[in-house]
Amino acid sequence: MAPGQGSVAIVRISGPQAETIGRLLFRAPGQQPWDSHRVLYGHICDPATDERVDEALLLWMKAPRSFSGEDVIELHGHGGLIVVERVLELVLAAGARRAGPGEFSQRAFLNGRLDLTRAEAISELITARSRRAAQLAMAGLEGGLQRRIEALRQQLLDQLAELEARVDFEEDLPPLDGAAVVAALEEVRKALEELVAEAGQGQLLREGLRVAIVGRPNVGKSSLLNALSRRERAIVADQPGTTRDLVESELVLEGVPLTLLDTAGIRPTDDPIEQLGIARSHQAMATADAVLLLVDLAEGWTTADRDLRAQLPDQVPQLVVGNKADLAGVTPGLLPDADATAIDVAISARHGDGLKALATALLSRCGNSLGPGLVVALNGRQRDLAAAAAGSLDRSLEAAAQQLPYDFWTIDLRQAAGSLGAITGEEVTEAVLDRVFARFCIGK
Repeated sequence: MAPGQGSVAIVRISGPQAETIGRLLFRAPGQQPWDSHRVLYGHICDPATDERVDEALLLWMKAPRSFSGEDVIELHGHGGLIVVERVLELVLAAGARRAGPGEFSQRAFLNGRLDLTRAEAISELITARSRRAAQLAMAGLEGGLQRRIEALRQQLLDQLAELEARVDFEEDLPPLDGAAVVAALEEVRKALEELVAEAGQGQLLREGLRVAIVGRPNVGKSSLLNALSRRERAIVADQPGTTRDLVESELVLEGVPLTLLDTAGIRPTDDPIEQLGIARSHQAMATADAVLLLVDLAEGWTTADRDLRAQLPDQVPQLVVGNKADLAGVTPGLLPDADATAIDVAISARHGDGLKALATALLSRCGNSLGPGLVVALNGRQRDLAAAAAGSLDRSLEAAAQQLPYDFWTIDLRQAAGSLGAITGEEVTEAVLDRVFARFCIGK
């Protein structure tokens, strides 16, 4: 099937003129009633010539019972490139305009059909690269994150109301229980810190990792790539230096999307082509999110292995993997009592032994502990706002610790509540909305 082709194409029209455009272009034979949420059968026709352009179904969703909260017409036709282009031309000629990225979701947000966390979850569900990422997005779409953030925000607003009441009407109210306010703020701060910490796990699930497999020639890098990918992505041969260029393979490991990079074996050489491959190996090490240093257990830890390990970038998580455990007589699996060679895990790429232990060690080294307790996770925008809210609470608690007047407490407390409101969209600027929805795909 050619790119852009499909069995069905849906052209969605949203807004006050949607029904007018639908009635202009769609011919429904017989006495089919135009009722909301009813599917009609007929043809899309050119109103100027009455030419039939496509056989199609029409679904009319009258406001506010639609995704965007507006009148919506959906034309379900055949998915060929030419026919879809003709239908779009007719719709645009009838007075519609092309939607921008995420504009339907943005209208749904502006019309109160979605909060901002649910809207962002739609985009994350579409772009999910693993089942766990899709489950996380679905939890957000069902309101799990919104309810959690809104509950914390309401706690802050309750305490803010108590404080501001004492600022304005202290003589008419009983004394404030300052210790109770501090305890409530500390509880919210702790919850926010937990959400910020869990955001890293969510980022792994959504974005995945680029992992470079490096090592001397013929230690089994290509064999490991093939074993993890469960298909022959890279050429495997006994001759050293077979891999000359980067070979990429995408897979999901323990729920985390990975892009594995099989690199050229690193060794001194006068071969200009091999030198180019080695240079690309070093580039892959520098740009990867994690590095697997593969060594040959049958040969043992060599000076070349030690020198290569010294070249690994310090800021990137590293895992030393001993391959060919079957030839060396080593039991595959984690090696908690690492010797001077500091090998973390032993595997046999040829037989597929020890790969689960390798996956566990790699994700653990990257700071990931994806247990069943992770139900919702903040994305990057939300994490920054939650961190800002926690920082504001720190300053508010500091004002309390210094026994400053209550209006000093409220300054940062109000900022914290505002940051949480920006997560759900209760307090957000138009510029922020434009940035959020610009990341969406066209048509959503």
